[in-house]
Amino acid sequence: MSDQKLSQLVDQAERIGVIGSPSSTTELALDILATAVDKKLVGELAIFDYIQDGLDHYALGQITEVALKNIWHEDPTMRSLIRQRGKVDAVSERQDTHQGEMIVSAVFSDKNGNYRPSNLGTVPATGTPIQQVNDDVLDVLLNPYKEQIFYLGHVYGSKPKLPLWFKHFDIGADGAGEAYHLGIFGKTGSGKSVLAKMIMLAYARYEKMGILVIDPQGEFSQDASGTGVLGNFQLPVKEVLDSLNKTTKVIGVQNLILDRWDLFAQILCESTFFENLSFSKGENREIAANILNENLRKKKVTLTNLHKRESFDEAWSILKEDDIQKIFYRSTASRDRFNSVYEKANPDEFYNNIWSPITRLFDKTRTDVQTVDSILHSLFNDQKKPLIIVDLAVKSETNLFWNETIQALVIKRLLEGIRSSAERAYSKKENLNTLVLMDEAHRLAPAESPDNDTMKQVRSIFIDSVRTTRKYGVGWMFISQTLSSLHREISQQLRIYFFGFGLSMGTEFRALQDLVGSRSKALELYQLFRDPQSSFDIASREYAFMTIGPVSPLSFAGTPLFLNAFTNPNNFLKENQIFAQQQSAVESKAITSVTSELSHDQKKELIREMRGSMKGTWGSTVEEIDAYLASEREAWNRKF
Repeated sequence: MSDQKLSQLVDQAERIGVIGSPSSTTELALDILATAVDKKLVGELAIFDYIQDGLDHYALGQITEVALKNIWHEDPTMRSLIRQRGKVDAVSERQDTHQGEMIVSAVFSDKNGNYRPSNLGTVPATGTPIQQVNDDVLDVLLNPYKEQIFYLGHVYGSKPKLPLWFKHFDIGADGAGEAYHLGIFGKTGSGKSVLAKMIMLAYARYEKMGILVIDPQGEFSQDASGTGVLGNFQLPVKEVLDSLNKTTKVIGVQNLILDRWDLFAQILCESTFFENLSFSKGENREIAANILNENLRKKKVTLTNLHKRESFDEAWSILKEDDIQKIFYRSTASRDRFNSVYEKANPDEFYNNIWSPITRLFDKTRTDVQTVDSILHSLFNDQKKPLIIVDLAVKSETNLFWNETIQALVIKRLLEGIRSSAERAYSKKENLNTLVLMDEAHRLAPAESPDNDTMKQVRSIFIDSVRTTRKYGVGWMFISQTLSSLHREISQQLRIYFFGFGLSMGTEFRALQDLVGSRSKALELYQLFRDPQSSFDIASREYAFMTIGPVSPLSFAGTPLFLNAFTNPNNFLKENQIFAQQQSAVESKAITSVTSELSHDQKKELIREMRGSMKGTWGSTVEEIDAYLASEREAWNRKF
């Protein structure tokens, strides 16, 4: 489109003010027009055009503050008069001036009708008109990138959709050329999980991009399986993934095979096996587990056969041997105490209640199971890279021994596998082009050192993975309720941030200040976010986010942007043209079916009307579509 077209749209947009004084290249002062003083302007996306280096430029940014000034009301004498009368007609309201502040986030220069990124290298003259941005302006300005644009919501408190882009980590037209890390932060109920799912679907559009979701709570796995979770925003994740032809695998604890002897020893230590045999928690228990581990391997017992009764009997007999006991119990009294407990113990109870639930985690004969290595091989090497969700939620019905520590051990195993796979790919000069999504990140990589040795190891591997895997084409997306409790090394490695409600006080706000820097006005706007749960009803809830980083064509200056996320899944699907192919097919079927018995002129009239009226009326099931077609056919037969 031509510059004249864009300039016309800008001129036709609603004028809300002009550039005032003092202004700088980092923050502009706005003199608000009288016609706009009663409008909601804070958060509004505005635009102005100016000349720089002989070229037309268009600068966009959000209004962060509006202030009222009336110098007459600041006069002590006038204040005394106002105290008596309440207002003075000659100066009250009539002499009011409204001033706004605007942070420029993006600048585009016009080069022969092509709009390219630029920068605000000068301050336009006072009186330069400031217009309100609308969708038409953004569509023309970003027309070359329309295939890459993705929408999560609207500009904060406004109507235009905020254009974002989520590029895959490889090279190419839709690629970023490198991996980067993302973070989503906010209190429970701030909308961060739904936002994470929408971003996940944005990346799922790319056939050659793999996605691994480590799901400690089981929320993502339920959505991807179509069972859904409780909540007002029921995003049809499964249906969207099916429409994108994205291969999706949900792997629960019952489908996961552990494949390392050291894992077996650590899990055995965490269980009540040694505790019930009088071992106190600590070094003796670890020594006993490792000795038992070593001797079982010497006797040619395999991991996958550990669940069998003969393997347990072998382990039980090993603990009885004097030479073995002297390793983990040096004193005679301790060995006597152990032997007393050992003789009274019921081997059947130990096998059924402790040994079997643990060793079944290593049993390859279970149906539909995979090892960590096979999961990662599929993720990194399939021609059409899948989305794999590893559901690590504790489920009692699996009859497997499972707790949070074992969950952490499995995550550790996944992290080690990702890192080693990435290193092998890097040596072959391959880009893995994979996103790893980690929910409840603050639990696995806390700022404070964990008391549990296993958790310390997990945190250490986490931090190292975030540092090293980016160059291998593996990016991470962390979801956390807090910012300050996440290890600082991780938060500093993030490239794109989304901050929801709940970080505006105490240590959370100080951590936010460290990341945002001196953008005080942006932080003041963030502090205006309302708690979504404080709304009068569900329909009026707003899920506001501040985002920082190269996530939008309007934020390449590094300034924060503010948005209200979609609160209706249908709006999310419609604006991103998800199900567009399915809708087109259904629309074609409907028109063909309804017009089959009409004349040529009747068909032309009907098609014109149906094209505009039927969108959104077709159903999601065959029955609903057939019912719609029948009703339309009957209606149009009556008409003609």
